[in-house]
Amino acid sequence: MADPRFFERAGPYSLARLARLTGARLRNPADGERLIADVAPLETAGADDLTFLDNRKYLEAFAGSRAGAAIVEERAVERAPPGMALLLAAEPYKAFARAAQAFYPEKPVAPRRAASAAIDPSAQIGPDCDIGPFVVIAASVRIGPRCRIGANTVIDAGVELGADCRIGANVTLSHCVIGERVVLYPGVRVGQSGFGFAPDPEGPVKIPQLGRVVIGDDVDIGANTTIDRGSGHDTVIGAGTMIDNLVQIGHNVVIGRGCVLAGQVGIAGSTKLGDFVMAGGQAGLAGHLTIGSGARISAKAGLMRDVAPGETVGGNPAVPFTLFMRQTAILQRLARKKDRR
Repeated sequence: MADPRFFERAGPYSLARLARLTGARLRNPADGERLIADVAPLETAGADDLTFLDNRKYLEAFAGSRAGAAIVEERAVERAPPGMALLLAAEPYKAFARAAQAFYPEKPVAPRRAASAAIDPSAQIGPDCDIGPFVVIAASVRIGPRCRIGANTVIDAGVELGADCRIGANVTLSHCVIGERVVLYPGVRVGQSGFGFAPDPEGPVKIPQLGRVVIGDDVDIGANTTIDRGSGHDTVIGAGTMIDNLVQIGHNVVIGRGCVLAGQVGIAGSTKLGDFVMAGGQAGLAGHLTIGSGARISAKAGLMRDVAPGETVGGNPAVPFTLFMRQTAILQRLARKKDRR
């Protein structure tokens, strides 16, 4: 059970309703009226809880679970404990996510303007917004309806936010246009000057960074991530992209729709990612690359070349993933031979 000090639970819901919400199918329709009070992991779920099995690595935990109901694939049915109601889904984790959203929905915005907030008279703030303590909103800012702006956030002149955005505490926004339903976690920095300079024997000469950051709808950006504005072209984050904590995105980078970037990924300037690209934690991408749609970059990869659509790469320098695995296996065999001498 989630700690009620921090999380407000909805429900209970019948299994029939949960099936409709998740797109799953009840294995036994007679279980439809059974009420479920909460969601929980396999190991801690009780008789009134819904859990899930997505990875067969956890089959033993599933077989021993005391959950009242579970979302599973068809092939896991035979391992279910007696009395457990089953919801069948091709993608159990995604179905469970939808169920969890039903039990723990996003809290609606409670409209307010903290007395300590400093808001320029020329700023346009939509109805039903929550402006937290010590927020600074500069001239000509436009904020859509039902936005939440966390404490100590600074929104610089001319920035635009669409409807239903959630901006955490201590965020800094400048030179950016942000879509609807965007979530920025605490400490995010968007629109600061990019790392642009011309080499000179007497020291680097700064190049004015004259572009913007354009963020599409339904983007999540994790805590302490930084996104530089473009030098001339815009830096672009496509709709539906999910960015983890501590990610660095350089100037002029273009990221397509639905991309996923894990923690500490770094993308150098002017690199372009297609749609639905995935990059594992601490992957580093050099500048001026083109990454095709659907490509996958493994954790800690050092990428210095273009990647074709749908290709998976790993290693440093990054190579096709099957080659990376062969290289690793050969190195391990060489090491074992050396140890035997």
